[in-house]
Amino acid sequence: MTEVKPRRSVLYMPGANERALEKAKTLPADALILDLEDAVAPDAKEEARERVCAAASSGDYGKREVTIRINGLDTEWHDADLRAAAQAGPAAIVVPKVNSAAEVHNIERALELGGAPESTKIWAMVETPVAMLHAEEIAGASERLTVLVMGTNDLAKELHAEFVPGRGPLLGGLSLALLAARATGKVILDGVYNDVKDLSGFEAECLQGRQYGFDGKTLIHPGQVEPCNRIFAPSDEEIDRSRRIITAFEEAQSAGKGVVTVDGRMIENLHVDNARRVLALADAIGASAQ
Repeated sequence: MTEVKPRRSVLYMPGANERALEKAKTLPADALILDLEDAVAPDAKEEARERVCAAASSGDYGKREVTIRINGLDTEWHDADLRAAAQAGPAAIVVPKVNSAAEVHNIERALELGGAPESTKIWAMVETPVAMLHAEEIAGASERLTVLVMGTNDLAKELHAEFVPGRGPLLGGLSLALLAARATGKVILDGVYNDVKDLSGFEAECLQGRQYGFDGKTLIHPGQVEPCNRIFAPSDEEIDRSRRIITAFEEAQSAGKGVVTVDGRMIENLHVDNARRVLALADAIGASAQ
């Protein structure tokens, strides 16, 4: 099984806000996106770029995965952001509005030319109808691309969709992106929840995202981290059941038995694979907390 990294909670932090970048060092988020795009006004872009790159290369964020969201390919700040971020060497460069495999290839070449270390990956934001329809091509374009990030606000805007409980208007796009991620072996993160005061609505959307198969969720407020971590982590009951499934299966194999049951349910290889995935995630979460 490949290495498992917990990415339950992935928190956007405004790159122009020095206090926010400092606060992020104490938050229990699995990963951080230090933002140079939406959270930064045009006249603050250059200063924010210097601050974010210094933060990403500081080593001050412990086991948190630190990434940098650069400005989009069609903006005047994109090239300078990409060059500076490549030199800073964060865990990943988060690229907004990726619509094609060709754009991924261009980002990959730019990182190589900019001297980015191999450890710096690409996280592609998919947030347009075009991206949904080409999600598999985008996800499979490069081994350096390891994560798809849903941009649900922009997707809703382009669909002319309303924000409603259950996200019915977005489910087609979410499903296409999920299929693409799983078909290509990539991690996929759910989009943000906009109402930071609506905790029950947020938790319901986290649960929906987990049930759909997302690996975690992008967040816009520190208060969203704890419930997100809890919901996207295996419960004690899931961990216990996973251990019993693996034990029962291995014992049956050793005894030459063809049928295995746990709690009255028949167990097959797919259940064992899921159980091992659950335990690997639980172990990774435990290791990241130490």
